[in-house]
Amino acid sequence: MASTKVTEPRRIPALKVHQWLQEWDSLEFDEEAYRRRPDENFYIFSISAADLKSLTGIRHRTLLNREKGQADTGIQRAHDSKRSDEIARYARSGFPWSALSRSRRQSGQFDDLKKPGWLPTSIIVNIHDKEANGSGPSDVNVHEDDLVLLIDNDDGIAQVQLPRSFTGSNWEPKGDFPIDVIDGQHRLWAFDTGLDAEEYQLPVVAFIGLDWSWQAYLFYTINIKPERINASLAFDLYPLLRTEDWLQRIEGPAVYRETRAQELTQTLWAHPDSAWHRHINMLGRRGGRQMVRQAAWIRSLMATYVRYGGRGGIGGLFGERPGRPVLTWSRIQQAAFLILMGQLMRDAVSETNLEWSKALREETRFQGKGSDPAFYGSHSLLNTDQGIRGLLHVTNDFCYYYADYFEIEAWTPLESQGVDDQDSVSKELEALLQKQIASFLHLLCVELSGFDWRTSSAPGLTEEDQLLKSAYRGSGGYRLLRGQLRGYVKWCVKDIRRRPLPR
Repeated sequence: MASTKVTEPRRIPALKVHQWLQEWDSLEFDEEAYRRRPDENFYIFSISAADLKSLTGIRHRTLLNREKGQADTGIQRAHDSKRSDEIARYARSGFPWSALSRSRRQSGQFDDLKKPGWLPTSIIVNIHDKEANGSGPSDVNVHEDDLVLLIDNDDGIAQVQLPRSFTGSNWEPKGDFPIDVIDGQHRLWAFDTGLDAEEYQLPVVAFIGLDWSWQAYLFYTINIKPERINASLAFDLYPLLRTEDWLQRIEGPAVYRETRAQELTQTLWAHPDSAWHRHINMLGRRGGRQMVRQAAWIRSLMATYVRYGGRGGIGGLFGERPGRPVLTWSRIQQAAFLILMGQLMRDAVSETNLEWSKALREETRFQGKGSDPAFYGSHSLLNTDQGIRGLLHVTNDFCYYYADYFEIEAWTPLESQGVDDQDSVSKELEALLQKQIASFLHLLCVELSGFDWRTSSAPGLTEEDQLLKSAYRGSGGYRLLRGQLRGYVKWCVKDIRRRPLPR
């Protein structure tokens, strides 16, 4: 009888690092908040870039477009292809050659500047263990045959045992990938550019079974506290940070809410497809045509889409979602959503011929969507602080409430998303138009266009209407208008599950 040869799994020697203080035993660990007690050790080893890419899923065909239909873990981060390309040039030929323009690199005149491109900084990873498998915000589940195991020895030297089925760069797991990259994904992506990923070894610091919140904490302390990258960008790269209680308590609202609201306002002002393109008073100047000031936009976004908490279980769509995983939309996606909402509202208003809109157009010659006095005029609530706040409130509230029904988490960033904001926003806008939530937004804006958006100063109002609209002014006006708008459109969405949506 012929014997069957059993292939032993590959083992990589690793240094075991015990880094734990006794006083840490008294810290509060909370499994419900994805902060269960971490292992007291981490491990240091080296592995080829090709093998690490395969074990972590850092490959264009798998990372951003999961073929298995799995939910976004919130750990996968936005990829800046230009950054990876620059790292690849550096790894191949060092600095300063890597920073030269393409024409200079191709000229051959600067080849004497080439040097070794060392990457001595460790890739930080988390290795899923048996106990943590199937837990976390997205229930990541690594097949038992695909687990990477750590075998400890008494002398401080350990063995990293790769899956028995592991075959190298073309390996595919049966379930999720066994390793998550906490920091260093752009270095791994650099090896998609023709570099010898089999030959190039990378140093790795590996944590074992590290809970999701601790992974976000590590990313923040590595990248943000030394001020190595823009703090706001971190909330796209690691969306879980948006709801970390320790970060909210220490850093305050500016760490995400205020910064993100300002960035979104800037995009709404700058993007040519935005209904508010060049129609936000960015510098707070007095005089000239009426426009809502940037500061008012920022406050309104912080009170609505980037809100934390809220009454009746309604939070901010881009902020905290109590009882649900944080929405992992990037800033580019958030901006595209707001731009689409503005387009739909502007178009719905321009197409209505109700008494309130006709009365406003009688003042000024109506020349099209971009000049409609019913949307942009000095007597339109939609061109006031109160009106913008009300519009943001009601669209946020209903989209937040129906978020799960429309499966908005399924809208993932495009793989081709780059660093050119306007181009990336335009691409995401096209993708959003194919989602059912876009049809719902259309329905919502059509209904909202039927509301009387005239201000109290609009000519032709009755005394009763003037008195009612005067109440919108002042701090109490925000709540009053929000309540009236919600009540006005509530009937049109309460039976949404049975009502066909427009296409």
